[in-house]
Amino acid sequence: MHAITITEPGGPEALVWHEVPDPAPPGAGDVLVEVVAGAVNRADVLQRQGFYNPPPGSSPYPGLECSGRIAAVGPGVSGWAVGDEVCALLVGGGYAERVVVPAGQLLPVPEGVDLKQAAALPEVVCTVWSNVFMISHLRPGETLLVHGGSSGIGTMAIQLAKAVGAKVAVTAGSREKLERCAELGADILINYREQDFVAELDRATGGAGADVILDNMGAKYLDRNVRALAVNGRLAVIGLQGGAKGELNLGALLSKRAAVSATSLRARPLAEKAAIVAAVREHVWPLFASGQVRPVVDRELPMPEAAEAHRVLEASGHIGKVLLVAP
Repeated sequence: MHAITITEPGGPEALVWHEVPDPAPPGAGDVLVEVVAGAVNRADVLQRQGFYNPPPGSSPYPGLECSGRIAAVGPGVSGWAVGDEVCALLVGGGYAERVVVPAGQLLPVPEGVDLKQAAALPEVVCTVWSNVFMISHLRPGETLLVHGGSSGIGTMAIQLAKAVGAKVAVTAGSREKLERCAELGADILINYREQDFVAELDRATGGAGADVILDNMGAKYLDRNVRALAVNGRLAVIGLQGGAKGELNLGALLSKRAAVSATSLRARPLAEKAAIVAAVREHVWPLFASGQVRPVVDRELPMPEAAEAHRVLEASGHIGKVLLVAP
């Protein structure tokens, strides 16, 4: 088969389409997926740069989600058959023509979603659902603040929060991006290049703040995020684009009876990922069937052009997801 390999850590040019050995036949509890498309995530950029290596024993190729068709089923797998159209949450290997996946990380392609575009769903939906709903328990009538509202994560978070009856505030860096967020249902639009999100959120909520904040910046926003939280607020950190080390004002956190969580999906045990996938299938997949939620895809590129896809992602001009389509 062919896959995108990382010749050595570096820029996008390090991503090269090479012929590589086929995966071993699926073992107990696994399936082999013939990949139709994969999606590009910030974690893939970090892996390419040498900062986020895959766990030992997993695929060396980047790609944390894909869609495709089951090509083989390992021993002990039930409920799936060769030929089924699926999308999958991966530990790696989505930038390849074939990948082995634990059956617990498979999802059927949602009703009303194209097979290729289904590649845009597993990582973002599992990230948003696990952090915003399973950990932070966003409830109807509460306010969610999403940093990077026009990203793949952001566009999904807006839609899911609105589907459960929450109010949504977003930050983004341009009028165009904010307008797209508004089209998806965002209520409070904040241009982080021109406005202070703490002051704008305070004004828009009458001083109440955000009940839940979904943050991809980490250290750079830590102090302001705590100030922006409502009483009993919950800050969910899912990215470190603004640094990994910051000073946390425990007094401010204590006075608000607030909480901070920080998670990633890739390194979680299989049972935890399977539980998240099962919850997504139960609670989110019906929203696709009803048309309340949809994938937001900026563009599709041929998988051998993964370097260009990374350039697009790093330029931050995209809205939603960038997909890589297998030849």
